Amino acid sequence: MISYKIIGKESLELLMSLRMEMLCAVNGKADSGDFSRTLVDESRAYFERGDYRQVVAFDGEAAVGCATLSFLYVMPTFCHPTGRRAHLMNVYTKEEYRRKGIARTMVQMLEEEARYRGVTEISLDATELGRPLYESLGFAPSGEAMSLCL
Repeated sequence: MISYKIIGKESLELLMSLRMEMLCAVNGKADSGDFSRTLVDESRAYFERGDYRQVVAFDGEAAVGCATLSFLYVMPTFCHPTGRRAHLMNVYTKEEYRRKGIARTMVQMLEEEARYRGVTEISLDATELGRPLYESLGFAPSGEAMSLCL
């Protein structure tokens, strides 16, 4: 039976372990030894700051999936008068647990948290594998966003 728990910086080592595992899977790496020290250190600092919600799925005592919602505060606009927005990331389920509704449940839990906090928009960067899930949950491509990598 799968259970879900919202965790935070009190579970820092679990957060880091899941983050590194997800990055390895998404980037085709065997282990996190290939990641820069900056990526690892900044990931740890991010989790220590705590302006996020992380849901972890467990099968018994074993963590089998995770999803993170990062909270952002930007200048209010007419469409987003509170300035409260969020970015969904780090959505990951171990391969043998995929296609069982785990990621869907985690994202829905985070959406509920976002509504509770007055968030007016959730953005995300989707992989091809994740795109069908997000579309089924109501996410749509945005023709408004642009970015500049520095």
